[in-house]
Amino acid sequence: MEAQKKILLIAGEASGDHHGALVVRALKEIDNSVRVYGIGGDDLSRAGMELLCHSRDLSVVGISEVFSQAGHIFKAFRSIKKEIRESPPDLVVLIDYPDFNLRIAGIAKKNGVPVLYYISPQIWAWRKRRAKKISGLVDKMAVIFQFEVPLYEKEELDVSFVGHPLLDQDIVLKNRADALSSFNMKEGWPVIGLLPGSRLSEIERLLPAMLDSSGLICNEFPSAVFVLPLAPGINESFVQTLIDQKKSPVQIVRGNFYQVLDVCDLVLVASGTATLEAAVMEKPMVIIYRLSLLSYLIGRMLINVSCIGLANIVAGKQIVPELIQAEVTPERIADEALRMLKDKKLIKDVKAELGKIKKALGTRGASQRVARLAYEMIMRHG
Repeated sequence: MEAQKKILLIAGEASGDHHGALVVRALKEIDNSVRVYGIGGDDLSRAGMELLCHSRDLSVVGISEVFSQAGHIFKAFRSIKKEIRESPPDLVVLIDYPDFNLRIAGIAKKNGVPVLYYISPQIWAWRKRRAKKISGLVDKMAVIFQFEVPLYEKEELDVSFVGHPLLDQDIVLKNRADALSSFNMKEGWPVIGLLPGSRLSEIERLLPAMLDSSGLICNEFPSAVFVLPLAPGINESFVQTLIDQKKSPVQIVRGNFYQVLDVCDLVLVASGTATLEAAVMEKPMVIIYRLSLLSYLIGRMLINVSCIGLANIVAGKQIVPELIQAEVTPERIADEALRMLKDKKLIKDVKAELGKIKKALGTRGASQRVARLAYEMIMRHG
């Protein structure tokens, strides 16, 4: 009897958990007998992956912030290292989370286990020399941006552009009036979404300034409506306490992220994948980004891109404003938001540029393509 095929998958952050779950579901459609286990979150667990460690204990933003989670990270690392050595899987699938995952790739390499890396480390933004190192550790790279392909081809690494998994979302939307009614929100203009991030540290740094900016925006637009779609795993009472302290007219909505985004006329968004989600739905935005001072100073020395928001990076130019570190003030956020809201031509032009971003992300089916690559690799390994 043929032994059961095994895939060790590691997704150390919320976005990787979500994208990994789509891959696991697609893989199960190809062959439901494949065992998938490793590090992930609730989405991967629901998709049928056996969790050895939960990603909530590993997710951090910034360099200095790693120290607060060091114990959990080292424990998870030792656990995975032992798993690979004592019971080697047929394939290791790594999703983003590069500082941890590249070390795991090295262990897999030493033990003769092939490695598929999905959602590449951002070598185009910083530490470009890692491409050479990665080529010696990874057997196959599946990238989500077309401009990443030549960076790996230069190092003779087998690389495929699979498209962006955001396009795989099956989104069913209500009309604006019905959506607002379902959220118990009043009709108003503009509707402004607050997206302060999916991690507690991001929310603590960014949400207070967002909340204070809402009052300044209301001075110019008294009918403005503010909504905050709560990220999975974030404690609602914590966020509500911040809102109450600021006496801000912001309503929390749990779930229904894309429906909330659809009714928004503009969003205030933490730098990250959410900027692409807003771009795909052609939502004008103000991108904000703030880390601890140490992380920021180190990052400034290493990062070599002119923009920090993925929407602007994919566009190849700044099409929506970015506020970084000391610029993240209520006044600056409100100024940038009001500048767009008061200029209909600017809003139209921004939406046209955002529409081009969606085309640059490829076509639907990224998750299925990655699942097929993974299955072909385990069959070859077998």
